[in-house]
Amino acid sequence: MKPWAALLLLTVLLLPISAVAADNEKEVDRVKEAGTALKEILDIPDDIPKDLVDKAECVIVLPSVKKAAFGVGISYGRGVMSCRSGQHYTGPWTAPALYALEGGNIGFQLGGQATDFVILVMNPRGAQSLLGSKVKLGADASAAAGPKGRTADAATDVVMRAEMLSYSRSRGLFAGVSLEGSTLRADNRANRKLYGRELTAKEILREGRVPPPASAHELIALLDKYSPKNKSDPKSLE
Repeated sequence: MKPWAALLLLTVLLLPISAVAADNEKEVDRVKEAGTALKEILDIPDDIPKDLVDKAECVIVLPSVKKAAFGVGISYGRGVMSCRSGQHYTGPWTAPALYALEGGNIGFQLGGQATDFVILVMNPRGAQSLLGSKVKLGADASAAAGPKGRTADAATDVVMRAEMLSYSRSRGLFAGVSLEGSTLRADNRANRKLYGRELTAKEILREGRVPPPASAHELIALLDKYSPKNKSDPKSLE
């Protein structure tokens, strides 16, 4: 085979690979940014109480949500969700599924600045609700602004009963923030691009159909190191 012909054949063979790499670049970057944002937030002195992270079944991270990118009357943020593996959420953290956060309240709270959101999913019921259709926070699933500090001793009964606790970071300021009225849904199109095939959030997060992609290394390693064991009441996980 002539050199030019071999080069042409190699180019043709590599085109699908290059196309896939280019097609999922945004999704890969989203996963990487989520890992970076979570690391920075967990390094804040007055951050999310560790005992709450230790009792969370899943963690959602939505990095760099910007009001300027929203349509009229609609806010839209994208991020990832990882859950503890195993039937009762007691194993290592799973490969991430990509999620979208929507709702008018988000834009109002952002004030035009890039904002990172972290949402703790505090019980199996809350996790299960997110594996199906779109979930409206405060209606389909109870949600509250998460307490700050190294421990959650001062948390109110409302907070401790919530299925999801939410936090935000903007302009260096960190706080619990209410996202009631907003919705969360699995971003199925983005998941298809990231993993190269059709996968539901349940198949990724509960059935372990795929290993974590390379882009999720920082995120999963951080979760496994920071909160390797689920410290929820075992009865609450049954």
